[in-house]
Amino acid sequence: MYAVCAMLAGVGATYAQDTVVVPETRTVVVPEARPNAIVIQPEQKTVIREYVHKNPVASINVLGLELNLGSRVPETVTLYEVPDTRYRYTVIDNRTVLVDPETHEIVEVLN
Repeated sequence: MYAVCAMLAGVGATYAQDTVVVPETRTVVVPEARPNAIVIQPEQKTVIREYVHKNPVASINVLGLELNLGSRVPETVTLYEVPDTRYRYTVIDNRTVLVDPETHEIVEVLN
C-alpha cells in the first residue's frame, strides 16, 4: 500500500499535468447506540407527522432547553396525545417534539 502511494506521489510529481485519482475508502460512522434508545419506525413517523399537522398547537418557549434527543421537557409543559402511540407531542420554539410522557424526555424532533 505504501509503495503504491509513494509511486503515485512520484508519478504526480514527474508528470504535473497528469491527474492521478486514488479511490477514497468510505468510512461510515454509526452513532453509538444509547442504552434504552427509542427507535420510531418511518411509517409511524409519517402517521405522527400527519396527525400533528392536522392538530396544530401553539408554540411555547422554554428557556435553556436544548431540543436534543434525551433532553427533559419540564413537567409544567402541556403534552398532547397522539392516537395509537405512547408518545405525546408539543411545540417548542416552533419545532414539534415527541416526548415520552413517563420520563418527559424528547424522543424525536420532527421539524
